[in-house]
Amino acid sequence: EHAVKVHRQEYYAIVTHMDVQIGRILDGLKKSGMADDTYIFFSADHGLGVGHHGLFGKQNLYEHSTRVPFIVSGPDVPKGKRVAAPVYLQDVMASSLEIAGVDKPEHVQFHSVLPLARGETKKSNYDAIYGAYLSVQRSVTVKDKKLLLYPKVPVARLYDIGADPMEMKDLAEDEANKPIMQKLFARLLKLQEETGDKLDLKKPFPELAKK
Repeated sequence: EHAVKVHRQEYYAIVTHMDVQIGRILDGLKKSGMADDTYIFFSADHGLGVGHHGLFGKQNLYEHSTRVPFIVSGPDVPKGKRVAAPVYLQDVMASSLEIAGVDKPEHVQFHSVLPLARGETKKSNYDAIYGAYLSVQRSVTVKDKKLLLYPKVPVARLYDIGADPMEMKDLAEDEANKPIMQKLFARLLKLQEETGDKLDLKKPFPELAKK
């Protein structure tokens, strides 16, 4: 308990410090006279566990570490608008190309978020979100259902992040959920193929590989 409190104090202090520095950048931008013509993408590459699920670092695929802040500001972006569609951090690159009027190269797998940010669409460019950490964790999220795999253990977990956003109730032990786990597993295998991920998941999870 003491370690969690100390880690969270430090974490919140770092966040506060970062907010101040970002404020200095925005103040400088305003003074330059270019603020009204500038797009700003604010995000982070991860969130620390700081005690959630008994974890302190970022080396996990739980929502508290992967669902990071993502804010877009720009001359044609409505203020105060919230979008639920899932995106990847790498979408910033494709968005920047669009702003610059540069055609996206064929090898770029990601998409501009500007249509979402401008309110031109509510639909995500992705029907599933892929997650990976080294060779020890994989995840796939489709709508509110999330399959989390630890292939070296092996352990499979299933969460309904719509009803259980803190991921406290593992649904994998319920045999009735096996079909949805198999469906998510098949989608994850397809995402592995698309991204060039060669980690073998069929061997440690043969029951999920069955159709």
